[in-house]
Amino acid sequence: MDAQPDRIAQSITRITKLVFPQDTNPIGTLYGGTALQWMDEVAFLTATRFARCQVVTVSMDRVDFKVPIPQGAIVELIGEVTRVGRTSATVRVQIMLENARSGEQKLAIEGHLAMVAVDDDMEPIPVDPGARLA
Repeated sequence: MDAQPDRIAQSITRITKLVFPQDTNPIGTLYGGTALQWMDEVAFLTATRFARCQVVTVSMDRVDFKVPIPQGAIVELIGEVTRVGRTSATVRVQIMLENARSGEQKLAIEGHLAMVAVDDDMEPIPVDPGARLA
């Protein structure tokens, strides 16, 4: 039986943040660099929970900024493994802008990050824990 779908489901990561003034640019919306930092953090947590070993970011593919995120907004970052290779996993990270009154969410930012499992010498290792034990 393939446990990978269960591992993917168990590794989904959700973090809720409030956008503070120091997170925003002069026009009062979330800095793109801050959004990328948050996305990298969620991708790291998601991939670590999936692989159960040290991972590093190797690339960020196509990050789409769909709607501005204003100061004071509540956002939820959601990370989910979407592809698994021998030593890597791709994590889709979405930043959802939440309406504080209704709870309705809309997609504000989305990107895909490639994470690679590494050993203590920073050499790639299998992302599948079973393959590392064999």
